[in-house]
Amino acid sequence: MKPRHVWTIAKKELRGIGNERTIVLAILLQVFIAMFSSFLVVGLTSLYDPSSLGGMSGGYAVGYAGTDSPLADLLEEKGDFEVYRMDLSEAVAALQERRLAAVVYVPDTPPDGTDPVKITLYTLKNDISASVTGVKIREAMEAYEVMLREARDDRLTAEPVEIAVPADVRGQSFFIFVYGLLVPLLLFMPAIISASLIIDFITEEYSTKTLDTLLSTPLTFTEILWGKVLAAWVLVPLQAGAWIVLLAANGIAIRSTLAILLHVSAASLVLILIGAIAALHYRERTSAQFVYSTALVAVLLAVLAIPGNPANLIVLLAAGSPAPLHGAALVGVLTGTAFLAIITDRYARRLAARAAQ
Repeated sequence: MKPRHVWTIAKKELRGIGNERTIVLAILLQVFIAMFSSFLVVGLTSLYDPSSLGGMSGGYAVGYAGTDSPLADLLEEKGDFEVYRMDLSEAVAALQERRLAAVVYVPDTPPDGTDPVKITLYTLKNDISASVTGVKIREAMEAYEVMLREARDDRLTAEPVEIAVPADVRGQSFFIFVYGLLVPLLLFMPAIISASLIIDFITEEYSTKTLDTLLSTPLTFTEILWGKVLAAWVLVPLQAGAWIVLLAANGIAIRSTLAILLHVSAASLVLILIGAIAALHYRERTSAQFVYSTALVAVLLAVLAIPGNPANLIVLLAAGSPAPLHGAALVGVLTGTAFLAIITDRYARRLAARAAQ
């Protein structure tokens, strides 16, 4: 296999992308949206966490039942609730009459006891105020949870993982949404798009019957295949890097950019090779795209079930948190990529040999 021939095919495909007006317009639209990603983030954060719209809610009547605990004080300190201490049956009746927005019941389990403290929250079913109330009560419950953990920390047998939360962010929910959801979604989107592109690159040669013309040149079938893979893969770090720059321009700092680009590039090659195998097997765009989309869901579910998956590592790296195993994870992904590349290459050689007979 001659690298010069592979690069020739890659340049041909990249020129084709540049001449495709739909793709160019899609990229320009993507950049235009990214220029105003601050507005996008604020809007999506409002959907992710209704409490981010602080001025739209407040002063909800909440019933408190059960034993006395610091949770009641935490609810009152927030200033979002008017807390009424009453019996559980009386509180639930008031909730059903919509005189209360929620009811919190705390059992008499000692904070330093051996049994878990199971707090029950009653809210109105199918009521939009229940969403806002639940989110705000959750914040008080999380603070109470910290108190309980501190009261029972002498039982810990392992060191907890520390998460670096910058002091200048406007809220923990905003931070979790940006780094835990938005950043991995944006950075892996180019990988998914490029895997779809490789299917179009390959099936187009079959549908337009231009593959025979290419094979009449000094190019081999595998050189044509890897040239198309290279063209699809080189777009991933470029788009991911552009997203990082645009996020930084909107005030969202991304740490460890080089390590993140390496993880995204390695993981994207796995998806691109899966798309290439589907395209080589079916040689028809619709069937190949369907199989690739189905395989993509299965692969994502399997990968996300692993604690040290690339998406999780990117979240830690982007937030500046320690990710000591990201090097080992990168080696594992590269090993899997190399194995998949061998399978793809052998399959392509078998198809070429079969076509030559």
